[in-house]
Amino acid sequence: AFGASPGNAARAVPAAVDIQPACLGLYCGRTVLSVNGSVETYGDCGVCPRGQRTDDNKICRECLGSPDHYDWLYLGFMAMLPLVLHWFFIEWYSGKKSSSALLQHLTALLECSVAALVTLLLSDPVGSLHIRSCPVKKLSDWYTMLYNPSPDYITTVHCTHEAVYPLYTIVFIYYAFCLVLMMLLRPLLVKKIACGLGRSDRFKSIYAALYFFPILTVLQAVGGGLLYYAFPYIILVLSLVTLAVYMSASEVEFFKDLLVRKKRLVVLFSHWLLHAYGIISISKLDKLEQDLPLLALVPAPALFYLMTAKYTEPSRILSEGGNGH
Repeated sequence: AFGASPGNAARAVPAAVDIQPACLGLYCGRTVLSVNGSVETYGDCGVCPRGQRTDDNKICRECLGSPDHYDWLYLGFMAMLPLVLHWFFIEWYSGKKSSSALLQHLTALLECSVAALVTLLLSDPVGSLHIRSCPVKKLSDWYTMLYNPSPDYITTVHCTHEAVYPLYTIVFIYYAFCLVLMMLLRPLLVKKIACGLGRSDRFKSIYAALYFFPILTVLQAVGGGLLYYAFPYIILVLSLVTLAVYMSASEVEFFKDLLVRKKRLVVLFSHWLLHAYGIISISKLDKLEQDLPLLALVPAPALFYLMTAKYTEPSRILSEGGNGH
């Protein structure tokens, strides 16, 4: 080694440089500073600007794609969460004799619809209902803050950016508009029409929203990636459980019980829509001839409950048990 000539030492340096990685970290990249024909000039390795993510060569590239069907279904699920919670708490606090529940339901639907429309119009490209996005490749794309490299185990290179642009932040923007519209519209409406409720009860559905919106925000911030992959199964499980609880609490045992009160039919059809949404989200309808027949399973849980409810009535079980003794 001491006898090596200067020329050999000079030739050894490029070999040592070549084995160094171009850019450390899973999500660190180099921004394109300028383009001269087919020659690009890159900046230092670091975080990619908003609306860009790294390619296979660790170069920050602009997101020019569009959300696929599954991405839109995910955004639809996140948009439905506050609406369903609004409807639940409005129904919970409106009281049986209140005539204002329907108008509050319609107002909540209007708030969420306008918030979704405004969010899409303000997303890039502005003024269009279409949005440009980066594809979701794996779960870690949602949690880039966990993959900041430390080359010398002392200094951390911060490369946190929205690799799933805009699926992560667009939900926060939507929730913000929902909250603003609710605070502008709902108090005036409730004050005018909620005459069947007490002064302290008429605003409880609004107070409930002030609690569940921060919870939904934290849920998206922490578990957005998990929800992205699990939301179809969450829809199916929750819709089945809530349908069984509702029909049991309402003492629905026969088909005529559903026809007596139209409200029960509305609840039943709402659950069927959720079932269909979950099935579509799981299958993605990639093969229509195979996936569309699965929608025939939507009424199956309700029909099974109605056919077996009379055999599982607690009073009947207790009476038959007493007769047996």
